[in-house]
Amino acid sequence: METLGYIGAIVMGLSLGLIGGGGSILTVPILVYLFSVDAVLATAYSLFIVGLTSLIGSFSHMRLGNIHWRTAIVFGIPSILAVYATRAFLVPALPDPLFTLGGTEVSKSLGILVLFALLMLAASFSMIRKGKPKAAPDPSKEQRFNYPLILGEGIVVGTITGLVGAGGGFLIIPALVLLAGLPMKQAVGTSLIIIAAKSLIGFTGDLKGHEVIDWNFLLVFSVIAVGGIIAGSILSKRIPNEKLKPAFGWFVLVMGIYIIGRELSNLA
Repeated sequence: METLGYIGAIVMGLSLGLIGGGGSILTVPILVYLFSVDAVLATAYSLFIVGLTSLIGSFSHMRLGNIHWRTAIVFGIPSILAVYATRAFLVPALPDPLFTLGGTEVSKSLGILVLFALLMLAASFSMIRKGKPKAAPDPSKEQRFNYPLILGEGIVVGTITGLVGAGGGFLIIPALVLLAGLPMKQAVGTSLIIIAAKSLIGFTGDLKGHEVIDWNFLLVFSVIAVGGIIAGSILSKRIPNEKLKPAFGWFVLVMGIYIIGRELSNLA
């Protein structure tokens, strides 16, 4: 199973490099089902892995000038604060079991996995559906921020990231396009740097001195995923994104349905 897990790390990195997002949604299922990592700990590991791979993936966008730093700061600060607070205070405060359903206890790990699977379904729909092409923003116009909406979106995305350990790129990119008026290429690059910052800083919310983290495993998995994202970035110049994204979306949809079915069947 571990061999399949490391192959999964390559696939995760490849998908990030090829389509610019969505790959991090695979990290928690890989850790839980192929490496038998507890779901709560897997969300912490995922933050580190997603943060590191997104940081490496953002370097090429930095060189190309595809990161709008002002937007990254405006959106990133509330998101970073939310993900850190979620990991440091909200997740540890959740009771285990969360609640009892018909005499069956629903554990914290099960609740997080089901929430994660629902997020996978939402991500898959955003990748499968074909959106109408939008007109590129006029660069001559002054950029105006909808600060209340950006603040709210940052808090929501940060909280979700903290709970399930996914980067949330499929939520961030549309927000940057619609609320900040960024062209798609800048939205993707800016999204990666936001994901890197909030994921890595959010991971520190789990470091309180009493946790048991397998750093050797975490670094090996991360290096393999980084290798995948570099390979994916190279392949993306030859393979059209619009064909890969829906196919990957269907794969994520199947995975989300599988996780919900498997976890709920354990309650029976």
